[in-house]
Amino acid sequence: MTDDRAARATLTSAANPRLRAAAALRDRRDRVRTGRLLVDGAREVARALDAGVRLVEAFVVAGPSPDPEVAAVAARAASLGVPLIPVVPDLLARLAYGERASGIVAVATAPGTYLAAVSLPAIAPLVGVLEDVEKPGNLGAVCRSADGAGLDALIAAGGSAASADPWNPNAVRASLGTVFTLPLAVATTADVLAWLRDRGLRVVVARVDGSVPYTEVDLTGPVALVLGSEAHGLTADWSGNDVTAVRLPMRGRADSLNVAAAAAILFYEARRQRDADA
Repeated sequence: MTDDRAARATLTSAANPRLRAAAALRDRRDRVRTGRLLVDGAREVARALDAGVRLVEAFVVAGPSPDPEVAAVAARAASLGVPLIPVVPDLLARLAYGERASGIVAVATAPGTYLAAVSLPAIAPLVGVLEDVEKPGNLGAVCRSADGAGLDALIAAGGSAASADPWNPNAVRASLGTVFTLPLAVATTADVLAWLRDRGLRVVVARVDGSVPYTEVDLTGPVALVLGSEAHGLTADWSGNDVTAVRLPMRGRADSLNVAAAAAILFYEARRQRDADA
């Protein structure tokens, strides 16, 4: 297969319209307006392709790539008809997240995040829920833990369906691309609660003042594990006779963990119990 980059002139100017349009996708308003997002890195691009995400184009470092993973995913994208656009390293760095040199940054069509589209297994589904988590990096890190622990879905809940942004470049990067491969939805807290109850999931929430240690709660069967923002915790909506509040013991001065760390602990405790119960 001929490398598509050979047929294209290398971009060397930051004023190039395609490059400027791609760079604008670092801003949420442009992602919402265009329905597109940036996918930075070979592993992340590969997982987007694995999930059937449509790539619009991919910017690749000019010349033969010294990274075989970048070369392989670029070739895979080209075989699917994705235009490869070579750029000089300094310009590619303008698209990449943070300081790292990724070698490839793709523009993709944003997948849907509709709650109604999430399908759960008939037996013992395990779902993670995050409410009003402000930092995209935390959302991505929780997604990575959810993927590792084998959750069936991750839902971002909040005061409005637009409160979470899973397509922020930091969320995509922190998830290592699992934001594409794990069933993911964004919805209001009210809609998420109704959805969980309609499906018969027991709701287990993490609170600083939870009455039960997390290791003493049965996390087998159909369960939703719910965590709130670090600044404000969970809203009062997550209360009632059908909600169990658990706590993670804190032995030092801090009264709570980072939400991504707390989520990983709860997710893997649920996995431990389920594996022991199998």
